[in-house]
Amino acid sequence: MSNTIQKHSKRKAQLTIKFGFSKQFFIYYIIICIGFCTASCIENKQTNSLQYNTKAWNKIKDYFNPPVIYKDNYGNYRSPLLLNNGDTIKNVNDWNKKRKKIKDTWMNLMGKWPPIIKNQKFEILDTLKRENFYQYRVRFYWVPNEQTEGYLLIPDKRGKKPAIISVFYEPETAIGIGGKPNRDFAYQLTKRGFITLSLGTTQTTKEKTYSIYYPTINNASLQPLSALAYAAANAWEALAKVPDVDSTKIGIVGHSYGGKWAMFASCLYDKFACAAWSDPGIVFDETKRGYINYWEPWYLGYYPPPWKDTWNKNGYTKAKGIYSQLRKNGHDLHEIHALMAPRPFLVSGGFSDGPERWIPLNHTILINRILGYENRVAMTNRAKHDPDPESNEILYNFFHHLVSLFEISCVRSIPFGSHAKSGNLFFGSFTVLVDNKIRKCDISSFRSEFQGDSLSYAPCCAGNHSDFSFK
Repeated sequence: MSNTIQKHSKRKAQLTIKFGFSKQFFIYYIIICIGFCTASCIENKQTNSLQYNTKAWNKIKDYFNPPVIYKDNYGNYRSPLLLNNGDTIKNVNDWNKKRKKIKDTWMNLMGKWPPIIKNQKFEILDTLKRENFYQYRVRFYWVPNEQTEGYLLIPDKRGKKPAIISVFYEPETAIGIGGKPNRDFAYQLTKRGFITLSLGTTQTTKEKTYSIYYPTINNASLQPLSALAYAAANAWEALAKVPDVDSTKIGIVGHSYGGKWAMFASCLYDKFACAAWSDPGIVFDETKRGYINYWEPWYLGYYPPPWKDTWNKNGYTKAKGIYSQLRKNGHDLHEIHALMAPRPFLVSGGFSDGPERWIPLNHTILINRILGYENRVAMTNRAKHDPDPESNEILYNFFHHLVSLFEISCVRSIPFGSHAKSGNLFFGSFTVLVDNKIRKCDISSFRSEFQGDSLSYAPCCAGNHSDFSFK
């Protein structure tokens, strides 16, 4: 509700704004925030750690800390922070340059993506009311020459909602009708208030080729795992256009094959705000009896069919595609994880990803520290590959906690004048404490109030930043 306030200067006319502050004051506020952005993030690490007194956070906070035996242990993995001259990156600007180089290297090896498909919306094929949500069977282009069908689940509550894309062999499993226990991520998250989109490679799973091959299976220009990531990026764009979706809060989840898919999608497409990867095998490992089989032709070992020795536990000895090249040149998937920083992610580890995986994860933790963040990398562990109720509950709480993360992702303590005692810069809204009273204004409202001003603000927080620039 708008309040009328008195002008702070004789030169300023009386203004009516969302929460009781003058235009002049907000310009001043933003300028200060810009000036102190980097310093504040580093100085207030405890705040950026998002240690809020919430039930979700209390249930998951312990999973952001490596066991003592693995703490600050970086193993034999080549540091993503290492420069060619042997120096180590120690500041944000240098990391941004190195990050681009890492991503370009992997994308060049895996094949250049076609342009992202941004000008499409879901075609609704049918609608079903289930419990407290609506289920829509939808169709869209996930690669330029191929459509797919999936399920869009929307809770029957008004207002913008966070959203999660779930990926697997077939889309029915995630919505709870596939008959596979503890893999119904979309169904469970929708019941908890999230919009979900469930996708799968139904046809190629039936054909036992399992992936996406662009432009054709006989002449693929992309490694299939990268093609899956590209398809998920196009899904993000379509999902972001759904009216009820808050596009700043779109994550992705998947198990096993879907975990690999979710990992590459979230790491390679920066608009994903967060991710959970269930036992994908987060690094190359030829000792896990074929569970970590990146050498397969439907992942990073593509070659034109006919294929031989697929699902072979020792298939890596005959690997084709880029897998053998990656291994020979000392690359590993911790380089991919590094692209997530500072966006948060959870490894829901099982047989493929035991506690020792903290060693490669420590590299991304270190990068987050350079960026001024803590508590952005989490891992749980179970004995078996299959998800279980306990590991899944932590996964759901992880996403639930992130709703708060994106609402309050960079908090500042900046003194300014007699009226404002402190200021908090929220990810989705501005809030200030004035005369011991909290006042809020969402950024879209702020932008509409000040669209004529020459302001430029670049958030240092996770998520999609496109809506939060003022020029």
